[in-house]
Amino acid sequence: MTVTEGTRETAAEPGKGVAGHRLSLVLAACCLGQFMNVLDASVVNVALPVISADLHFTQHNLQLVNNAYTVVVCGFLLLGGRLADPFGQRRIFACGVALFTLASLVGGAADAPVTLVLARAFQGLGAAVMAPATLTVLGTTFTEPAARARAFGWWSAVSGAAGAIGVLAGGVIIEWFSWRWIFLVNVPIGLVLFAAVRWVVPETRPRRTGRGSGLDLPGAVTVTLGLMSAVYGVSQYAAHGWGSPRVLGPLLAGALLIAAFLVIQARFARHPLVPLGIFRNRSVAAANLVAFFGIAALFSTFYFFTLVLQQVLGYSPLHTGLSYLPLSVGMALGGWGIAPLVPRAGPRPILLGGLTLAAGALFWLSSVDAGADYLGDVLGPCVLLGSGMGAVLNATTNAATAGLAPHQAGLASGLLNTTRQLGSAVGLVTLAALSAARIDARTGAGASAVDARAAGYGLALTGAALFAVAGFVAALFVPARKQSRIPQGDTGTPRGDTEKAAV
Repeated sequence: MTVTEGTRETAAEPGKGVAGHRLSLVLAACCLGQFMNVLDASVVNVALPVISADLHFTQHNLQLVNNAYTVVVCGFLLLGGRLADPFGQRRIFACGVALFTLASLVGGAADAPVTLVLARAFQGLGAAVMAPATLTVLGTTFTEPAARARAFGWWSAVSGAAGAIGVLAGGVIIEWFSWRWIFLVNVPIGLVLFAAVRWVVPETRPRRTGRGSGLDLPGAVTVTLGLMSAVYGVSQYAAHGWGSPRVLGPLLAGALLIAAFLVIQARFARHPLVPLGIFRNRSVAAANLVAFFGIAALFSTFYFFTLVLQQVLGYSPLHTGLSYLPLSVGMALGGWGIAPLVPRAGPRPILLGGLTLAAGALFWLSSVDAGADYLGDVLGPCVLLGSGMGAVLNATTNAATAGLAPHQAGLASGLLNTTRQLGSAVGLVTLAALSAARIDARTGAGASAVDARAAGYGLALTGAALFAVAGFVAALFVPARKQSRIPQGDTGTPRGDTEKAAV
């Protein structure tokens, strides 16, 4: 399953060290892990009202069901992305799956708010380990540009479609079963995935000479606590406002901890958690900016589009889920269908085209009101948004992980996933504040509840479109050159000039 080069065991070249059918199974395991992760993150939103009634959450602490997951996953993603390097990608992937599955079992059986919130926090920890591991495995297993583009195409298609499918799955589960099954369904999937990871995923081992691969514990502690504190502070804005100590305190602490982390990385760490030199790779830096703005637009849309369908157009949860199908199909086809073009054209034109489609679709959706018709006003932008964002997810993943040495695969994966989670958290909180202010203003001016909500959610979708525009600007800085083959040796630095090593 693997070949040894120097003192490091790395994934074999496709078609040589790893049999073709085994490669397909590796890809399937990575896609299933990402599907389970993204699906769970989106399906919970539909179930929140039912969970609140059943477990007697208050309006104030109901947000903890989401925030416990978001805060923990944001805090630990960067560390989770590096664990595969010193401990082995298969071992870490399997540990993430096991933790996520066990936490899902506890969440499904929860009989009190505190139990469910703790289960969500441990789900976040499992996701922070599992999500970057899926990208690390793909990056070290698929090294030839065309095969790598296809692998990331499938991963991106599954990742994007799972977010939309989660809304449909949530509606079906709540309508026909119980909210508990949105967590319990992960248990059999997790058991199958754990067995698949142990059987098919090739292992890597750190090299034991030269630079070494020790973990930067001071850096890990400061960045984890800093990100958790900052995201927690942002999450408290809706309940307390920007001037509250509950918001400003965590934000200030987070800023100081992240500043300390940067100093540690630049001056003191022997084996830095994030070698800051990686940002000299223009493809990595620009792609992470694209990911931040793109995911801020996409996942905010999932939240507000659901509210538009249910609170403005009056759809049931099941009807809402079915309405997401064109978006889901568009994302799957966009991510998978664009894959062959990435190694030939490079990711920049794909990113620019996809973000143009996404921005246009979101501006279109922002005009939906109570008199809108699904076929005439909703279906078209759903298809455009899905196709555009599916292509963006694929090309972003390629650009953010291209041209790096194998030992940096975990670092790049952790950075990308951290950027995405931060984008989703910051984007949603920002647009929720703007939306709430618009709704209050319209209600105070005498508008009906439905019209006020339509205006507020429309403003939020306009903001999501502007995030997509910001992503378009960031994509202009992605290098235009085509991908080179990923180096197999453990060189310790990105290969050559960043323009040559990046797409």
